[in-house]
Amino acid sequence: MNSEEATHIIVSVVTISIAFSILFSGTTDFSPEFATTFIKVFFAVGLGFVLHELAHKYVAQSYGAFAEYRSWTTGLILAVVMAVFVGFVFAAPGAVYIYGPHLSKEKNGRIALAGPLTNLLLALGFILLGFALPEFSGFAKFGASVNAFLGVFNLLPFYPLDGHKVYDWSPRAWGFSMLVLILVLINSYGA
Repeated sequence: MNSEEATHIIVSVVTISIAFSILFSGTTDFSPEFATTFIKVFFAVGLGFVLHELAHKYVAQSYGAFAEYRSWTTGLILAVVMAVFVGFVFAAPGAVYIYGPHLSKEKNGRIALAGPLTNLLLALGFILLGFALPEFSGFAKFGASVNAFLGVFNLLPFYPLDGHKVYDWSPRAWGFSMLVLILVLINSYGA
């Protein structure tokens, strides 16, 4: 990862964390409540976002493609503005852009599926954290539900979401992955 790509990722994670912190804390000032919410969001949402995107990148690279993350300035601005004025976060901070040799429908599907499966693994990890360390159960529940939601949302079978490529490659892989993520999402509320 080069420094330009790292900068794009850091800017995206911090901006998305600010937007969700505004949404969840209900404030735009830098109060202790906002700071606590920011830390919680940074680790749950930020970790889910970064690892989701890096999964796309590394699977694409394993197929011989060039892959690099780039932030989307308009999406970052919309996230914060909508959190402040609408009470909803439109989270489209950027994407991994993939160039290189022709990638088959199967390879594109697998690259697309890597992100939501990463969110699934993170959700399961947060659930385990809640069981292992009950004092962190609130944070674990939050992390599990956020990551399961990110996985479900990204698997919706509509362009440009990951689900479009996954479904196009294998409706069976798409359906199984979506079912598991939905079950984890439903159960994460009881984590």
